[in-house]
Amino acid sequence: MIKVVNLNKDFKTNKNTFKILKEIDLEVKNGEFISIMGPSGAGKTTLLNILSTIDRPTNGKVYYDNRDVGTMKNKELSKFRRDNIGFIFQDYNLLDSMSIEDNIALPLVIANEKQSKIKTEILRLAKFFGIEGHLKKYPYELSGGQKQRVAAARALITSPKIIFADEPTGALDSKASSELLNCLKDMNEKFDVTIIMVTHDPFSASYSKKVIFMKDGKLNARIDSTGNRKDFYNNIMNLLTSMGGEVNELL
Repeated sequence: MIKVVNLNKDFKTNKNTFKILKEIDLEVKNGEFISIMGPSGAGKTTLLNILSTIDRPTNGKVYYDNRDVGTMKNKELSKFRRDNIGFIFQDYNLLDSMSIEDNIALPLVIANEKQSKIKTEILRLAKFFGIEGHLKKYPYELSGGQKQRVAAARALITSPKIIFADEPTGALDSKASSELLNCLKDMNEKFDVTIIMVTHDPFSASYSKKVIFMKDGKLNARIDSTGNRKDFYNNIMNLLTSMGGEVNELL
């Protein structure tokens, strides 16, 4: 689905150039659930923003199904993003002036979908995420976990090929985090949607199928789940403990 070739991202000030991403090569296949981890400043969110077409690299290529998104003009890129990509952010990004029902519906309203389809999709996803009893409420009436499940439903309502999640459990307690992560896992498996999640939390990462570690703007290591989440969590913790050492051989 996604292929990244020799990706670099620089940030320039008046006197200095800082290399945020350095020579990134990466492939993401359909149906994967990948977590990206690493210390602060490693380039995780920058990479996520470029993969999701929000930002552009200094040089290098990002391909979606062999199509170079760097050649797209802004209008074409906006349409591509709308039709193929969903987002879940740490701070929910819900509109407080709109009901939960309207927040979920918003992407389809913007796309001028028929009201009958919009209503059907809202009810289907509300049931899936366990928020069907809250559709007439407003975001300020919900808990953080409920709001994040609303955000997940909104991200999924256009049937995107891929969802990008940036620290989606960062503002949640442990119970709400587990509920959301189980929803993400079910989304990946039942809707066959690819998920790329940035997280600092090994517990969250253990719900994914693969973890990629970043260090100093480079992909530093990768481990894959064998299906046992407890073992995967322990492997993630062990690798995080050793991140000060040389781990490139795991790629």
